[in-house]
Amino acid sequence: MGLMERSLDANIVTTTLDAAINWCRKGSLWPMTFGLACCAIEMIATVSSRYDIDRFGAGVFRASPRQSDLMIVAGRVSQKMGPVLRQVYDQMVEPKWVISMGVCASTGGMPEPRYVISMGSCATSGNHYNSYSVVQGVDQIVPVDVYVPGCPPRPEALLDGLIKLQQKMMSEKVLVK
Repeated sequence: MGLMERSLDANIVTTTLDAAINWCRKGSLWPMTFGLACCAIEMIATVSSRYDIDRFGAGVFRASPRQSDLMIVAGRVSQKMGPVLRQVYDQMVEPKWVISMGVCASTGGMPEPRYVISMGSCATSGNHYNSYSVVQGVDQIVPVDVYVPGCPPRPEALLDGLIKLQQKMMSEKVLVK
């Protein structure tokens, strides 16, 4: 092996085009702020310096659906908010992903607990489970990629859901007809 061939070994990376595109996508997520209840406070906390969601490439929260590719539905979705949520989802750019954050967004709420020890304000202030005004899971309106459980889920749980979404993104095929 000559001197020229050895110098190229450290500078050459081989990969597939799908892996390169997915790696760029996973590191440049722009979440849509869609906080509807107490889970939104925990979503806001993930942007703080203590948790720093920006380490994972998702720190640029956008208020416009045309500038975002990730919707984090944080909190319960009422029947009136359902069509608005769908309209905002339809306005987002492709490819788009959805994280359902909290038990209210995922299933419509928690069943009535016998003993309330430490739960979020949604569980203690009023039960939304099987209520006529609350959608029983945001997956009835938009397709959900990752569910984050909890009432309200901690910022660490949202970061774990974001990592799971990034793993899912890395396994997608981009250049398939």
